[in-house]
Amino acid sequence: MDNISAELLWGIFKNVRSWLANLNRAGNDRKRESIIALRGIITASRETAVYIRQVKAYGKQDYATENHLSLLWTELGFALEDLKINKLAKKCQIKGKHWSNPDHYDQDFIEKADVSLDRMEQLAREILHHINH
Repeated sequence: MDNISAELLWGIFKNVRSWLANLNRAGNDRKRESIIALRGIITASRETAVYIRQVKAYGKQDYATENHLSLLWTELGFALEDLKINKLAKKCQIKGKHWSNPDHYDQDFIEKADVSLDRMEQLAREILHHINH
């Protein structure tokens, strides 16, 4: 085997160091994106709860709000899917579809999917805790 020059070794070292720094930065970016998406689940759950309370109090649906909630949950589902937080992403997609068309899923499916607002927030908090510790 030929001798490896000091210059070649230095070049390899610099590239590995740069690669490791980029990998760490990517990991930090992913962590930050995950935290943002998971906090989004918590705020979406609370926004949805307020809307449900409003409908119960006044007996009147607001299709603009339901459209907003549908898009909100769907976009959160896509963000979580991109981050490979697939279980929660699927639940968000179900939530988004349900707000766009409440008749799409039957009540049995919704119950088995376990997409209550409390459950969604609990899952998000559990994952956040895991990320932060």
